[in-house]
Amino acid sequence: MTALAHPTRRAILERLMRGEARVTDLAKPFKMSLNAVSKHIRVLERARLVRRRRVWREHRVSFRPEPLDEASAWIEKRRAFWTQRLDALDALLKAEDGKAATNQKL
Repeated sequence: MTALAHPTRRAILERLMRGEARVTDLAKPFKMSLNAVSKHIRVLERARLVRRRRVWREHRVSFRPEPLDEASAWIEKRRAFWTQRLDALDALLKAEDGKAATNQKL
């Protein structure tokens, strides 16, 4: 997920996990323009990780955990598959090492 590749976007998500915030408040800790922070927020919006809404003249942003939950489930499924495959390979290699050691003794 490229949306999480940049440390600024990760920091924005960390902040939003504590609750909704105005874009101007999200921008305060960063040494960049409000426009640059808005671009980072747009990347997070495209990834569906945040939701932006307007309240009068303010833009408020909130965290959406569902895409991370989906990604986590996908990763765990692959992890289980590869753990099983690697365990089988490990057992096979150990069995072959055992056979080689027995053949050398003979």
